[in-house]
Amino acid sequence: MDGVLYDSMKKHTLAWHRMMSEEGIPCSRDEFFLYEGMTGAATIDLLFRRELGRGSTPEENTRLYARKTELFQQMTPVEVMQGAQRMIQILKDNNVKCVLVTGSAQNSLIQRLDTDYPDVFTPDMRVTALDVKRGKPDPEPYLLALEKSGAKPEETIVIENAPLGVRAGVAAGLRTIAVTTGPVPRENFDAEHPWKIYPSMLSFASDVQHLLDDDK
Repeated sequence: MDGVLYDSMKKHTLAWHRMMSEEGIPCSRDEFFLYEGMTGAATIDLLFRRELGRGSTPEENTRLYARKTELFQQMTPVEVMQGAQRMIQILKDNNVKCVLVTGSAQNSLIQRLDTDYPDVFTPDMRVTALDVKRGKPDPEPYLLALEKSGAKPEETIVIENAPLGVRAGVAAGLRTIAVTTGPVPRENFDAEHPWKIYPSMLSFASDVQHLLDDDK
């Protein structure tokens, strides 16, 4: 969702950095691009273990993620990722079933899906942070998506913009495409062994039909 369907990561990373700075937790804004795909609780726990030498409590996770969400919602609304609607339309035209797999539980964007991508991601075809015990980079989110779709692994592709998401898709045994819509260097994606890498969503959207035709 974030960084694939919506050009939202710049604001997410800013909200994360502001929230952690309020808590006195040393961090850089750019490092949150690397944590994309993890659940909010896992991200908070990672920073606590690194900087405080202990894991975060469930109460801290709830409070801090709520604050991060509040800061994100105070910003101007995010825009749809350029090329994403074109990509989705091509998938729809080819009767490809789409399943949302996100490490987020942030309703401000999830609730926009029906407006920005109508009749694509029905509620039963969504996997969010609330549906899994282990978020990305664990393969659980994509294995659950595979179950929901009723598809076989060889019939699927994963579209990811984050190294940890690519790792999750590959670990699930699925053909995983990386689209570098953010500032993460290509070598970070190469290290996760995706099936293909595209430099933007626009370039991927231009190639989707070819990929589908080659699969027929």
